[in-house]
Amino acid sequence: MPNNAADNLNEMYFKPSLEDIPRVLLLGYNGANNTGSEARLLAIINDIRAILGPEVFITVPTLNKENLERYLKEDKFLKIAPISSIFFFDIRKLVKEHNILLLVEGSCYMDTWTSALLWAFLWATKCAKDFKKPSIAYAVDVGHLSSFNRWLVKREASKTDLILTRTESAAQELEKMEVKAPIQTTADCAFTFKTEKEDAEILSELWQESNSGVVGLAPVDFYLWPVVMRPWGKKENLYKWPYYYSRSKWRTDGSEQLALKWAEEADRIIEKHGKRVALICMEELDEPLALRIKNKMKNPDMAKIFSSRKYNASTMTSILRSLELLVTSRYHAGVLSLEAQVPQIAVGHDTRLRGFYKELGLENYLLDYMSSEIWYKLGEKVNELLENPESQQKLLKDGFVQHIARARKNPEILRNFIQKRGWKVKV
Repeated sequence: MPNNAADNLNEMYFKPSLEDIPRVLLLGYNGANNTGSEARLLAIINDIRAILGPEVFITVPTLNKENLERYLKEDKFLKIAPISSIFFFDIRKLVKEHNILLLVEGSCYMDTWTSALLWAFLWATKCAKDFKKPSIAYAVDVGHLSSFNRWLVKREASKTDLILTRTESAAQELEKMEVKAPIQTTADCAFTFKTEKEDAEILSELWQESNSGVVGLAPVDFYLWPVVMRPWGKKENLYKWPYYYSRSKWRTDGSEQLALKWAEEADRIIEKHGKRVALICMEELDEPLALRIKNKMKNPDMAKIFSSRKYNASTMTSILRSLELLVTSRYHAGVLSLEAQVPQIAVGHDTRLRGFYKELGLENYLLDYMSSEIWYKLGEKVNELLENPESQQKLLKDGFVQHIARARKNPEILRNFIQKRGWKVKV
């Protein structure tokens, strides 16, 4: 029999059925029109397929299937699984149906945004332990936790088979909490995210007047968080029932003042440096703040909003890499712009940017949004970097080289983890 005929016969009789194919569950913050989560998810799917082959069966749970379908298409081997906002039953069922659980949300062990998200990840970990399914927290971070949630993380995260943290400070924090799971430090999966070639010049295509140079502002409305669970509330504060944004007069006033200060800095950049300003919404829910900033500006015609609701991760990343300067409160704006060595300043409110900037050696460019001198210091840093962008260049270049090398360890570690459990991997 000719060799090709024998190969075809072997393929006919020995090609695995769906029942024989490993089933991987990727639990994260999926379907929220969040650029960072989208970049991470796509990079992680590529990691898994590179290890287990294109016919590995992958399930991605989400609270919003329509949003997720914008950039992730279902097929025979990839399923999008809608889950209820009261998630306990759905997650337990999904964990039981799969061979391995990967926690793929970067902000995994923190309650900055909401305790509910943390509880979903810990509940999935507990279910995996109950069903004797291996689980990995895949390049995740650690942040603020209440006393109760610290106790919960210590108890439940210890049941994880392997935790990969994306910063050394995150690993140290888990050790302080006496989490007993094996812990290794790598880097965020988004460092390996690849943009589409056609997006290389997308900023100039979308904004023809941008040839004078663009400064990007990626703000977050800190006063919305955390999202809390309640049976009812005002419709304008609803995230997704039963989750509502935190609102009060103090928070509303703080939000308005934040928009005003960002607007003043945007106008100052335009008037002093002759640059245009891109208001970058790394998540759809950043849009209301961006709109308020633009409406408060004296030069709104010199600003343009770019939102993850409209543009996918490839487009948003290409925009970030086309900036002359980035001022960000979003972790992944800093991560995704790093390859292009875009000078950056962070206006931070949690541990994610703090850990990232510490590793980059950029601590002097990390500003606390609660500082009384925040906006004066921000103006100084903006002036410095627009006048002398080379001052950060070596730190940014070295930082990217180090982080991309560490990020490439994620699939290596995953491959070894899977091999030890007897699964066949691609050579």
